[in-house]
Amino acid sequence: MNSRAWLAYAMITTLLWGVWGALIEIPEKAGFPATLGYSTWALTMIPVAILALKLISWQLERDRRSMSLGMSAGLLGCGGQLILFQVLRIGPAYIVFPIISLYPVVTIILSATLLKERASRRSWIGIVFALFAILMLSYQSPESSPVEGYLWLVLAIVVFLMWGVQAFIMKFAGDSMHAESFAFYTMSSAVLLTPIALLMTDFALTINWGFTGLYSAMLIQSLNAVGFLFFAYSIRYGKAIIVVPMMALAPVVTVILSLILYAVIPHPIIIGGMILAFIAIYLMAE
Repeated sequence: MNSRAWLAYAMITTLLWGVWGALIEIPEKAGFPATLGYSTWALTMIPVAILALKLISWQLERDRRSMSLGMSAGLLGCGGQLILFQVLRIGPAYIVFPIISLYPVVTIILSATLLKERASRRSWIGIVFALFAILMLSYQSPESSPVEGYLWLVLAIVVFLMWGVQAFIMKFAGDSMHAESFAFYTMSSAVLLTPIALLMTDFALTINWGFTGLYSAMLIQSLNAVGFLFFAYSIRYGKAIIVVPMMALAPVVTVILSLILYAVIPHPIIIGGMILAFIAIYLMAE
């Protein structure tokens, strides 16, 4: 494997997830709930997982350790997404997103302390810039509606931890597991948790099962599914302390596309985050 291959995989992931982020609101605004969007994503993961296994001649790791690591990572990622739906129902998005977006901090701490990953001074500067950029890119305008209780804060921190640990587990598996196997186990986890997403869906509302709803969701969610496979490649062949922060900069692509497609002028804080993100990517891609 070319020592720079991780960077290509990382950039492809950032592009795919960024485009996904820019388009994901299309089916939601057309009347297709986000919970059903999750269910659709789980379905799009199936052909991606099948293709991934074909690439490794169906040599899926099925020993106890691999199944435990694969399912743990999958359930943490997918379960975190379901919890996020609930968090956004009861908590302020302008606080929730900045908290959750900093999940790379968890991965960095675990990888640096437990896996002894190291980076050059230039890369560490890029990592710090990336964390500030992630925080700025997740900026949401404050809402005027009051929020009661602190359950939303607890759940937001839980998602923050789950996603950070998920990426660490994928790196912890090291060379003992194919990236393609993680795609399979994540697909299995997503499908396993789909009934919960369906229970969270209010079917009393009018749901758009047409092209602008269900079918557009399938096309858009496939970007996320394919992106995950490339993410698995990048985190296997690259350093988690660099790859994960870089992946979290996908909102840069989202903001640029939103500006082009919807003529939405980003907040100055987000613009500042974009500038920091470009600098961070340059520093980390040494």
